[in-house]
Amino acid sequence: MSIDWDAIVKTYDVRGLVGSQLTPKVVEALAAGFVDELGAFGKEVIVGHDMRDSSPEFADAFASGAQARGANVVSIGLCSTDESYFASGVLDAPAAMFTASHNPASYNGIKFSRAGARGISLETGLASIRDRAKVYLETGVEEVEKPGSYRDLHILIQYASYLRELVSLAAIRPLKVVVDAGNGMGGMTVPAVLGTASDLERLPLEIIPMYFELDGTFPNHEANPLDPKNLVDLQKVVVEHGADLGLAFDGDADRCFVVDELGQPVTPSAVAAIVARREIAREKSSNPGAPVTVLHNLLTSRVVEEVIRADGAKPVKTRVGHSLIKDEMAATNAIFGGEHSAHYYFRDFWGADNGMLAAMHVLAEFGSQELPLSQFAKQYNPYFLSGEINSTVSDVQAAKARVQSAFTDRADFDEFDGITAQSKSADAGSWWWFNVRSSNTEPLLRLNVEASTEADMIKIRDEALALIQLKAD
Repeated sequence: MSIDWDAIVKTYDVRGLVGSQLTPKVVEALAAGFVDELGAFGKEVIVGHDMRDSSPEFADAFASGAQARGANVVSIGLCSTDESYFASGVLDAPAAMFTASHNPASYNGIKFSRAGARGISLETGLASIRDRAKVYLETGVEEVEKPGSYRDLHILIQYASYLRELVSLAAIRPLKVVVDAGNGMGGMTVPAVLGTASDLERLPLEIIPMYFELDGTFPNHEANPLDPKNLVDLQKVVVEHGADLGLAFDGDADRCFVVDELGQPVTPSAVAAIVARREIAREKSSNPGAPVTVLHNLLTSRVVEEVIRADGAKPVKTRVGHSLIKDEMAATNAIFGGEHSAHYYFRDFWGADNGMLAAMHVLAEFGSQELPLSQFAKQYNPYFLSGEINSTVSDVQAAKARVQSAFTDRADFDEFDGITAQSKSADAGSWWWFNVRSSNTEPLLRLNVEASTEADMIKIRDEALALIQLKAD
């Protein structure tokens, strides 16, 4: 069969339609390319998978290809993506995680890690894995003289224990928490980490579960909390039960979203600011006088940078991107990194992202005071954000040029990641900024706007959006 490799090998992972783009043979070829590229002959390679119907077969195909090239496969079975990072970190071994995250049931994919949960992107090895796999798919995977071994490893209890060590919730006030797992892997990890499924000490949390049944067909809603329609059920149940807050996980449970007791979303930027504050305080306590660095991507709210500076740490702005931020975490020795998309990265978690860990930090900080979450979170959400608005455009460059031309007199531009406009005038503390970025894989432009007033945010948002969506005559 003919495979469009560029269509399935994305910037940071592999993603495609099951059957037409991703098949066991394609996966086996990718496994062989992965082992060869990473020099994993005679070494351990971790393989884990989510609850999608196709995931076990793909994990088996990957194990077959990896063993054929001499890698010793360590199968961790059903797991969340951050569990695969944990295994990669603890065993100091490369890993392959089968998931398509929040994509619909017809998709699957692979998230690769180098040893120690370090990321792999097109620029740092994924392109070479793809090119090697192309050859293996055509010629077949050649088995080495001594194929690798295979063993099963159950790490959920160890994973849960490690997170409990990083964030203690034993002394917080009792909280009623609704959790929407979206039929994804949070249905397995939440009871283990926040409940008693791992035989750990009971926490002062009453968990009200929603859609904890693992089901890769996603019968209730897409496991994509970034889309507001997928939070509706959670928001309703939080209010109905008089809960203190709600948590929503995506399909592979590496991202976590928070809603307050009124059912209103707490922005990922507010979560990033809360976690940054806690991590800065912890680092200063354990390493007095040491420099402290925190990363945030350019699309997080201005409040994130303000909190980092106010607490005596150095903020470093990054471009958007999973593997890129992992690399920056290592290069800067940052203690924490936050993205607008609800990815949160921790130095104590090998620089990898972990939605569960971010949720635990929010529970710890919020549960250590008496205000309701809607009031507590206000200090971390003082400005007005548009959220990410996607527009399908026929000519991406022309649309960006229209926007830049219209705002030239009012803004200073940079092209650090897409185009970012910062308002030139800041009369009486009034300011705004917006960013326009292209999608890596689709003819989309993504718009994010923030302003000091709601009126300015709406005005700039609507003007920029009209320019982006302007139809050519």
